[in-house]
Amino acid sequence: MAGRMALLRDGATLLGTDTGEGPAVVFQHGLGGGEAQVAQTFPTGFRRITLECRGHGGSNLGEGRPFSFEMFADDVLAAADRAGLHRFVAGGVSMGAGIALRLACRHPERVTGLILVRPAWTFSPAPQNMQPIVEVAELILVHGPEKARAIFAQSETAARLNREAPDNLASLLGYFDRPGAKAFARVLANIAADGPGVAEHDAAALDVPALVIGNEIDAVHPLSTACALAAAIPNSTFAEVTPKARDSAKHFAELHEQISSFLHSHSKARSLIPS
Repeated sequence: MAGRMALLRDGATLLGTDTGEGPAVVFQHGLGGGEAQVAQTFPTGFRRITLECRGHGGSNLGEGRPFSFEMFADDVLAAADRAGLHRFVAGGVSMGAGIALRLACRHPERVTGLILVRPAWTFSPAPQNMQPIVEVAELILVHGPEKARAIFAQSETAARLNREAPDNLASLLGYFDRPGAKAFARVLANIAADGPGVAEHDAAALDVPALVIGNEIDAVHPLSTACALAAAIPNSTFAEVTPKARDSAKHFAELHEQISSFLHSHSKARSLIPS
């Protein structure tokens, strides 16, 4: 099956994708991403449901404030309901991984498995690795995107990322150039200051198979964050892949391989994906 869905939630028109056939996975994008990011990250051969969160892709901002993991996760659960999924594998990249973790911990009766790709949050709000995004958001809100971009390009943060994590720098510079950058800066500020809203003991109580994927050369999604989550979730598998900053094609090929292998290996043994 393939198609688009639209949800109306407190003034926000949210667009989603329900594509592919077979086992179903609800898989979410990162902060500033959307359907295109997920299509690049997630392998074919499965039914995938993705909701573009408020302010992302074709979804508008709506009336609710502040933006939060709770808000986004509730929207995603509504999309799963719309798609007719009572139980599903939850997954995502970066912010999407945090949304998936929240869904698994808060709605264990719904989530049968977990895929966390390049997570940026563990169990505390506003982690230090989110500080560059906070910096970008504050500059845009104060100066507007054009002047803010010039200021950030000369900052110590930009110089450090250019040396240590150039892929992160490219993503951050993209925030200045997106349409409606000033309005979206509020999303950046709110989400960077938030967290999935789950504790380590919530993760320790999870009784589903999980795959956690991380890589080096990534200051916004530290490998240590992925390792910490893998250590906290009892039935988890950890995989380290080639950094996107080193070899983008290899990075995505390895992601596809890891996710496909995880879903296939667990689907029969653990009834991971309902038929």
